[in-house]
Order: sequence, then C-alpha cells, then structure tokens
Amino acid sequence: MTTTSPPPPPPPQPPLSGPPPEGHGHGHSHSHGPAAPVSQHLRKVIAAVLIPFATAVVVGLVVLWPGGTPSHERTGVGFDRQTQSAKVTKVQELPCKDLSPSQPQPNGDTSTPEGQSAQSSATGTCKKALIEVTSGEDEGRTFTEIIQPDSPRQLRKGQEVVVAYEPKAPEGLQYSVTDVNRKMPMALLAGIFALAVAVVGRLRGVMALVALAVSFLILTFFILPAILQGSNPLVVAVIGASAIMLVALYLCHGLTARTSVAVLGTLISLLLIGLLGSLFIGWAALTGNTDDNTGLIHGLYPSIDMSGLLLAGVIIGSLGVLDDVTVTQTSAVWELHQANPNMGWRGLYRAGIRIGRDHIASVVNTLVLAYAGAALPLLLLFSIAQSSVGTVANSELVAEEIVRTLIGSIGLVASVPVTTALAALVVSADRSTGPGARAPVSGTPAPRSSRGGKGRRRKA
Repeated sequence: MTTTSPPPPPPPQPPLSGPPPEGHGHGHSHSHGPAAPVSQHLRKVIAAVLIPFATAVVVGLVVLWPGGTPSHERTGVGFDRQTQSAKVTKVQELPCKDLSPSQPQPNGDTSTPEGQSAQSSATGTCKKALIEVTSGEDEGRTFTEIIQPDSPRQLRKGQEVVVAYEPKAPEGLQYSVTDVNRKMPMALLAGIFALAVAVVGRLRGVMALVALAVSFLILTFFILPAILQGSNPLVVAVIGASAIMLVALYLCHGLTARTSVAVLGTLISLLLIGLLGSLFIGWAALTGNTDDNTGLIHGLYPSIDMSGLLLAGVIIGSLGVLDDVTVTQTSAVWELHQANPNMGWRGLYRAGIRIGRDHIASVVNTLVLAYAGAALPLLLLFSIAQSSVGTVANSELVAEEIVRTLIGSIGLVASVPVTTALAALVVSADRSTGPGARAPVSGTPAPRSSRGGKGRRRKA
C-alpha cells in the first residue's frame, strides 16, 4: 500500500525516504553526463578567477611573441652545423692496415682503451663505405667513409644516414657521416601511438592528441624562440606553460567547473614550483651551464639567463604530471559527491585526500625514477670513479638534477591537498542556497546541509 499511495508529509527530522538520487537528479538537466553542473553562482565565481588569468596569458603571448628564431652564423659544433640526407650505396671490407698505411704500429700495450683501439685498427678488418648525398645542392655527390672495427656505428649497404657538411673544409673532407636516419621507425612508432590513443580513448583520445600537437607548437614557436631572443626564461615558461595547461585541460576534459578547479589547482602548484625554484636554484648557486650543449647555447646567445633557463625547464617538466594529479583529484571529489550528495566539504576532503595519498606515492616515485633513468650514464661515470655519495651529490651536474626532482616533487605533493580542498569547497558549496540552487521534487523532503562529512542516507 505504501508503494502506490502518495508519501505522507515528512516528520520533523527523519532520514530521507525513497531513492535520493532521483530527487537530486531531476533538478539538473545534465545529471546523466560525466559531471553534474554546478550552480550559476559558482560558475560566475570560477569565471571571475579564470577569465582574467586566461586574458593575462593571451596578453603575455602577444607581447612576448618572438616572430621566429633569431639567426646566427653556424659554428659547425654539435647540432649547430649543416646536415643533409644520404644513403650507403656500397660497403667493402678491407684490412685496416691497407686503408691507413701511414698509421703508426701499436706497441702491444692493450691495458688502456687507446692501446686496444690501436691494436684493433692495426690487425682488424675495417669497412670502406661509399656514401651518396640524396638532398641539397650536392645531391648525387659521393664520398667514402672509413669505419673502424671498434666503432659503435657499423654501416650497411642501403642504409639511410645523416651527413654533416662543412663548406670551408677541403673538397674531399666536406662531408662526413654523423648519424643514422631514424625518421621512418620513429614516424611508424608515433603512428602506432596515435592509433592506440584514438582507438582506446575515442573522442577523448583524439582531443588529447590535438592538445599534444598544440603543446608542441607553443613550445616550438613561442617558448624556445622567445628565450633565444632574450626574454626572461621564467616569465616565458610561466606564460607558455599556462597556455599549454588551458588548452590541454579544457580541450581534453571539456569547459566545465570540474576542469576549472583542476586548472586552478595546477596554477597554484606551478606558482609554488616557481617560487621554490627561484629560491633554491639561487641559493645552491646553480648556473645551468653544465654540459657542452648548454655551453654552446651560452656561447651563441650570451644574453640568455642560464639559471633562469634551468628554472623554466623545471616548470615545464612538472606541468605534465601536475595535470594528471589535479584532474584525477578533482574527478575523485566530484564522484564522491555524486555518490553521496549530503557529504560536507570536510568529508569530501578527507575521502579525497585518502585517494591522493596513494597518488602521491606513485607519482613521486615515477618522477624520481624518470630523472634517474635520464641521468643513468652520468651516474655510471661517478660509480666508475668510485666517488662518495656526498661528492656526487655536491657536483653541479648532479645537484641540478636533485634540485629539479625535489622541487617538482614538492609541487606535486602540494597539488593534492590544494586541488582536493578546492574541489571539495566547490561541490559542497553548490548544495547551498543561491541563484543556481534547484528546488526539490514535489513530495520529496529538501536535503539538509550536513557539515563535517557526517551526512548519511538510508535506503527505503
């Protein structure tokens, strides 16, 4: 009888009766979507924060837009040299002593790498490769390349290679093989990656690929040229990273309040990383000029602040992981609110932070291992030298990576409570009265605000 007759008037303080999600869901036209819409009032508050921020980012892009990479005279060192495509047309094996008759004979001492190389060159079999240039003004021109038996790169017939061109060298020495052409396998791998993302992620995956392309364009056409033109690397990195963040998050996750909260959490964490980076990079006297590549950059563009460039790298490197953390935490809080709309902001925060602790443990470990993997050859050199841990950590080359890792990790750890608190405040405040509050369905008692996360629902 109770299932067919209208429900009686509610007692003064009873638990909610009937299926509670229906009374809440009918008041929202988009309750079936991935995120329930928040009130009009909260949307205005979020827009009041994000619109000026997005405007400032656009203004920064316009003011600092470089208009192209500044030109310079090529040095012929490292990557700063002219290169062309070429192909190995013939490979012939010959005794090394016949190819280099003027080479002095080894003394038989093979205890050093130099002695081993000399012995191998004198008694081993070398390769004489005929290389044909396949691009540029000298297309069709051929030259020979001698490959020693202990060379790490052994050429074969038909292989695509990259050759360096030095116009001031004698005609027979203008071209030399510098690397293997890897464009085809890398393009195939990129295609497999894009296909996997699109098939599994569907529309969301396609949007992620578009966001990835936009991020690459901002990095290539704004961040790098602007730094080379002498703009402050920290300012350029903050503006560029903010533009990437806005495009990537909204393009992948939609123009919703949930995404906006993730954007705010990411922004606060990036500001913290920037402040900590400025403090500790200066305090530790890190110059950012620690290898041949940074030395070449400083030599070509002396006006670049190399320590600022180091800080810019920390900010940009932390952005990708920050996006993952903030979006995950925001989604977790939203889903907790959907499961129990009566849960107050303290309850949402406590439940969300428990999820965040697991996320922190995995993400920090991932970040540290990623940096350690990138610096593995360097760590091997220190291990070979039998240096103490303190000596290794104090060297600028390693200290730079340690500071980079720790600052990024602190920003990641801080992003969890910050984003969780913001999300909990937004979704819990949406239940209060305001311009966007919805009236309950007729015959269903209005939900009471339960603060502190003690709200409870009881099934009928």
